[in-house]
Amino acid sequence: MKLRSLGYIGIKSPQLQDWGDLATRILGMQQVDYTRGTRSFRMDDRKQRLVIAESGDHANFMGWEVDDASDLDALARRLDAAGIRVTRCPRALADQRFVSDLIAFSDPAGNRVEVFAGPEISTEPFRPGRPISGFRTGPLGMGHVVLNVESVDALLPFYRDVLGFRISDYSTKGRKLYFFHLNSRHHSFAMVESGRHSMHHFMVELGSLDDVGQGYDLSQMEPDRIALTLGRHTNDHMTSFYLKSPSGFFIEYGWGGRDIDVDTWTPHETFDGPTLWGHDRLFLPPEQRSEMRRMALDAAARGVRAPLPDVNCGWLRSMLG
Repeated sequence: MKLRSLGYIGIKSPQLQDWGDLATRILGMQQVDYTRGTRSFRMDDRKQRLVIAESGDHANFMGWEVDDASDLDALARRLDAAGIRVTRCPRALADQRFVSDLIAFSDPAGNRVEVFAGPEISTEPFRPGRPISGFRTGPLGMGHVVLNVESVDALLPFYRDVLGFRISDYSTKGRKLYFFHLNSRHHSFAMVESGRHSMHHFMVELGSLDDVGQGYDLSQMEPDRIALTLGRHTNDHMTSFYLKSPSGFFIEYGWGGRDIDVDTWTPHETFDGPTLWGHDRLFLPPEQRSEMRRMALDAAARGVRAPLPDVNCGWLRSMLG
């Protein structure tokens, strides 16, 4: 049994109209459900990837996919052996999630976690909310999700040892940061020890850098929408910017994320800052912004770069190198 990918997420928010506008007009998702209390959105052939609910006891959730019902049963037994209370969700909730089987439980910090099998595939083509090339999903899943946590150490055994998330890399310098992978996407889940209990951000990856650039232009037209300027990350090599969601947390909108070989990857501690260039944190006080900028400039001065693409062309390799 192993988790495959991030299948969907749910957010509790009374700002349904604002979420609908952001998700379609800037992110390029397709709104597929519009009721008095919910909005839901597609990103690909799946019937649902993002759910915004105005109210409800279980409106905040992360949905992780497994291969089939037998894997779901095996995970339920493992959780039960670890003393985690598991709920086999009723058919009505599985139908709302557009899956065939669904279990739910809470992590040690109280975050609702759902694991499912048998996602429903739409017979209708994906119609983006604005012209984009599409989202990079498939076996990689919806993207990634990052949580603010009070203690990484309190959650690490649960996510790593019980659920089977594999560490990609981590940092213990300053605030603890742990990144985890399930597939070849560098990370599908991460935790930052900020002392808070909340969503930090979720990420969606686009098929074209131009999609990201055009989304950046649209975001810059709205006062205070940009949280982090366009930049590139050190560990997963994603070129992205961050925008503020109607719920106050961030959304990372990126392209060009790193693929890793899950069979040969070695977890390691990182000592460089999170950014190769850019990602100016506009929400921080000037002193903290300067410190983050200094870390990026220090990495640049030491020649830290993302690896060149592996291209099967001698002439192009010589031009790149």
